[in-house]
Amino acid sequence: MTIKQILLGALCFGLVHATLAQESPKEEDYFKIARVPAPEGLLLEVGGLTMLPNGNLGVSTRRGDVFVVENPTSTRPYFKKFASGLHEALGLYFEDGAFYAAQRGELTKMVDTNGDGQADLYETVAAWPLSSHYHEYSFGPKVASDGNFIVTGNVAFGDQEWWRGESRVPFRGWTMKIHRDGTIEPFATGMRSPAGVGMLYGEVFYTENQGDYQGSGGLWHVEKGDFTGHPAGLKWSGIPNSPIKMTTEQFDKIVDPQRVKDENGRYIKPENVVDDNFITLYEAKKSLPQIKLPAVWFPYGVHGISTSEPIVIPDNFYGPFAGQILVGDQGQSKIMRVFLEKVNGEYQGASIDFRSGFQSGVLRMVFAEDQSLFVGETNRGWGSAGDANEGLQRLVWNRELPFEMRTVKAKPDGFEIEFTKPVDKNSAEDLASYAVDSYTYKYHPVYGSPPVRNMSHEILGVEVSEDGMTVRIAVKDIKQYHVHKISLPGIREAQDSHELVHMDAYYTLNNIPTGAKMVIKPKPVPVVEEKKPEPKATTSKAVASNAIPSEAEIKTLLAKNTCVACHAPNKKVVGPGFNEIAKRKYTPEKIVELIYNPKPENWPGYATPMAPMPQVKREDALKIARWINSLDSK
Repeated sequence: MTIKQILLGALCFGLVHATLAQESPKEEDYFKIARVPAPEGLLLEVGGLTMLPNGNLGVSTRRGDVFVVENPTSTRPYFKKFASGLHEALGLYFEDGAFYAAQRGELTKMVDTNGDGQADLYETVAAWPLSSHYHEYSFGPKVASDGNFIVTGNVAFGDQEWWRGESRVPFRGWTMKIHRDGTIEPFATGMRSPAGVGMLYGEVFYTENQGDYQGSGGLWHVEKGDFTGHPAGLKWSGIPNSPIKMTTEQFDKIVDPQRVKDENGRYIKPENVVDDNFITLYEAKKSLPQIKLPAVWFPYGVHGISTSEPIVIPDNFYGPFAGQILVGDQGQSKIMRVFLEKVNGEYQGASIDFRSGFQSGVLRMVFAEDQSLFVGETNRGWGSAGDANEGLQRLVWNRELPFEMRTVKAKPDGFEIEFTKPVDKNSAEDLASYAVDSYTYKYHPVYGSPPVRNMSHEILGVEVSEDGMTVRIAVKDIKQYHVHKISLPGIREAQDSHELVHMDAYYTLNNIPTGAKMVIKPKPVPVVEEKKPEPKATTSKAVASNAIPSEAEIKTLLAKNTCVACHAPNKKVVGPGFNEIAKRKYTPEKIVELIYNPKPENWPGYATPMAPMPQVKREDALKIARWINSLDSK
């Protein structure tokens, strides 16, 4: 074979490889989002979902109704109103012919006693106080392994300190166990906005939203007596039968509440300070041992903004993902997949994207017998990536196997990744196919936290199993309590050379397991060629540095820095459209300043303040700013 033929063959192989990579299937090729037709004029704003034994679907709404949907998986489902007049029913459970729903101030049982298909008996199982603040939602119920109910309660916010979560009445910011006789047992506190209470593997879990004292959203395993981080509920740690011994005063000695007044005697909203002397949640735990760390942090703007219900994928459902967890996100109108493992007796694990593109914010989920997933949606009071105000949709798997990371497990010196299909060994044995970065969050009364203590970790070695289903990577200096972003951009599937459908996993490393470490093979010593001196910068390069980024470059910048989680070019999402920002005619330098230290008062029509983003490189921020300003002329 001639050199020309070899080069031509190599070129063809490269072109084929590139073409195949470009044509790699996406999440929508495996999981289709189907519409569930509702009666004309019915605005559902789903608050709860539950499957009935006969295959019908129960739906509760934020507007206070309960519907029974007959033939819910058909093209013509039939909606029948079962109950009405409830106060924001944000959960639904069915048992022995009765529905149970958590209203704002009580757990209610609804029964159809005369068989006409409508509730005629509304019974208060248990009631708790309300202060009438708009944010005092209650979520649930779920049924614990002992047969009792689990309900969680949102905090309110201050009058002057409108940004600070507070518990004005008992059980705000608490998880309650409600016994069948109506007795309310204080179970745990530290919750801010616990919209996603769930029973996973027979144990209580809940998801939290980013906010004050919450650096980002997360998934917590909750045991009796736990404190999960938000201090508002500590106001009631002295109530009868409270398992929480910590007081507000003890907490404030460890975590500065930052209650500062201006010259007029009014409180100043605490803001992120880039180089402040901060504390983290795990550091606070050293002094406050009742703190429970999240099993998984969801990276803000990437895997979640306002995380909602977690559910377990049933056995024999969704192929290789059976037994894993799906978690909804209200702000980003998407679902994430979570793999958990126990290390040193504590849950930890990885979050991976699963399916985006729902028409509104994902709040509730429940599986049907045909393996489709009903998804209940709403966006009132909080913007969502989906344009609709409400929705009820179905996620349908086509039974084809996607190329994904199935599991990610911690090792003493790195991580072990199992795939759903065999990997191409050449790509898997190349250290350049992997990248690992890590970070943690500040623990402070500021709304959210930027990623801090950021680290990039060298990949030291790799081992690929004989069947190509598992890869183990040795990573330099993995960091306990950090979230590790594990990226696999170079991994290809063995048969078709496809890329992974999702190539990033975020593993929360609460504990580093013990055991044998990988034997690292020595690397060949590279031949270093003498470099010629770099030419001096020219005027044309200086001009180029001020150029507006191309469409391809700006897409990369916006995605990398998670801007697209809250903003779109020409429409309102969680935050204003970039075109609306352009109309303000800020200088690029001013936009950069606002990226690092946002001013929510500049955008009073938006419910959710922007979190500080000091982790965005100044060079990237300036490019984004110049692109935003260019939209004003379009």
